[in-house]
Amino acid sequence: MRERPAFGRAGQVKAHARELLLALLVVLGVVALGVLILAQNRAAAARDDALRSQAHSYDVMIRAQAVAADVANAEAALGRYVISGEKQLGRIYVDRWSQAKGQLDALDRETDDNPAQDEDIRRLRRAYAERGKELAEIAGYSNFKLNQTAYGLFYRARDTRALRAVTATLNRIINREHTLLLERNAVASHAVARSNMTTQALALFGALLVVGVSLFGWFAAQALAERAAADADAELERERAVGLRAAVESATEQLREEAHERALAEAQLRQVQKMEAVGQLTGGIAHDFNNMLAVVLGGLELAKRRLHMGSDDAERHIDSAIEGANRAAALTRQLLAFARAEALRPEALDAGRLIVEMSDLLDRTLGDAIAVRVSTSGAGWRTWVDSHQLENAVLNLAVNARDAMDGRGTILIETGTATLARGAVGSCAAGDYVTVAVIDTGHGMSPEVLERVFEPFFTTKPVGKGTGLGLSQIFAFVRQSNGEITIDSAPNKGTTVTLYLPRHIHLAAPALGSIPAASLPAPRSTAALTVLIVEDDPRVRAATIGAVEELGHRAVACGDPSVVSTLLDEIGKPDLILTDVLMPGQSGPEMIAELGGAIADVAVLFVTGYTGEAGGDMLEGHKLLRKPFTLAGLARAIGEALAEPRGTHAAEAAE
Repeated sequence: MRERPAFGRAGQVKAHARELLLALLVVLGVVALGVLILAQNRAAAARDDALRSQAHSYDVMIRAQAVAADVANAEAALGRYVISGEKQLGRIYVDRWSQAKGQLDALDRETDDNPAQDEDIRRLRRAYAERGKELAEIAGYSNFKLNQTAYGLFYRARDTRALRAVTATLNRIINREHTLLLERNAVASHAVARSNMTTQALALFGALLVVGVSLFGWFAAQALAERAAADADAELERERAVGLRAAVESATEQLREEAHERALAEAQLRQVQKMEAVGQLTGGIAHDFNNMLAVVLGGLELAKRRLHMGSDDAERHIDSAIEGANRAAALTRQLLAFARAEALRPEALDAGRLIVEMSDLLDRTLGDAIAVRVSTSGAGWRTWVDSHQLENAVLNLAVNARDAMDGRGTILIETGTATLARGAVGSCAAGDYVTVAVIDTGHGMSPEVLERVFEPFFTTKPVGKGTGLGLSQIFAFVRQSNGEITIDSAPNKGTTVTLYLPRHIHLAAPALGSIPAASLPAPRSTAALTVLIVEDDPRVRAATIGAVEELGHRAVACGDPSVVSTLLDEIGKPDLILTDVLMPGQSGPEMIAELGGAIADVAVLFVTGYTGEAGGDMLEGHKLLRKPFTLAGLARAIGEALAEPRGTHAAEAAE
């Protein structure tokens, strides 16, 4: 009877031991399950991070491809602009290029988390800026209808260092991001594999518990169910990631369409502003011409009445009419120079002397509230440029300086010298240069404005105050003269614009243009010449015949350049051919080139008010007299034409 309690106690001990073992197994199972669940959660988090990293890599590659696409679209638009000359295509090029800049900024922001991409982004920005300067130069030449030059530059620009740098850098960014994407794919695969291993361990532990304790098996079954739910969630997350990427691509495309529509609206607004500025410019020109014509017509009418009345003051009214006509001719020349409608007529000149002679013009143009100081230290150096274009450039820069100072202050114009190494200033070759600097103390320009100052139609002035062609015109003139232009400016620090013009090392006689033609007497030639006059306008032809005969020469007139060859067979060779440049059917230069050796020893004098497309190389080697002209100007031009070496250009034309 006493052994039962002992057996009972032993059974109780065994049962308790079994209970303790079961409890221990349950605790171990719970701990193991918790560890496995924690590992599963970490694996899922790692997988989610990998998926987000993959999506970010796709975004970076898409953005880099967008930059390349926008650059290609901008260059394609520029190519069409160079070929067709349509201003709308020029504006499309500007918009596409600006859009590429926005994409580049977005790419920079998206790669902030990757220091390895920082250097490539900086390199891409430098290459983009350098490529922008190349394309802006091409656009500038096309804007002023220098189509051959622009086409040649565009052809050479199809494979430049800057373009190669842009392409190579974009490819490097994409390839680096693609490599990073492969690494992230590997990380994601590792995370999935680790999740699978955790699941397998959970299943094995559950099987052991089922063999040992059915209750622990139940816990293992629960763990398996949770694992299946986690796998389902992971699959759902993968599907959501794919859907998210598709939604991002759709939103990106929609944003591109909206940006395109906005660019078109901005282009239309700029066109309206430009047409408004053109309308105001036309109204101002019409006003000035009407004033001048009023002086001419009024003076001539008064002179006619005084002549009929026998009065002695008719000459005074005639002088007044001549002055009005001279002012109209000067305005016409300034408009042609501003519009870049004439080829350059370079000459050796002293830039300092030219600016000193412009003092009165600058004072009248800028107003009494602006003080102009001129400092010349050119050491007697001359430069080989078109004097009219240089005057127009200095005047435009002075007007810009006045506007930057709100119409009050001091403008300093300095001339000097500089010896530059190759590439020291822009695209300047190594050598000596004459410098012309216009310095103001105005509000200056921000770096963003400085990047675009040479773009055609870009202006910071209010509507109606500017068309954005001034600096682009000066840029084209300086580049056409084999020089360079630089701008040093900062907000509230003023602006210094410096022109670098190549030094002309050969001595040249002082230009006669510094003496007003109307102030010289009209000499009569002591030797009578036979002058063939080719002019299609009968009124101009009659006036020219009268002027030639007034100088004591014999005039032979022809109104059709196509019959000049037959006329020469009848009258023989004249001493001088005086011909208009632009005529219907055949231009003056084309007529001279066609005659070739038949006029090898005959002097040629071209007369025109506008050369248009008929100028260029065919005018080289011949004197050019601009309409309207005086008797004194005609006499000097005839003398200079006779002094020119003859035979060379005609022989070249015949060959």
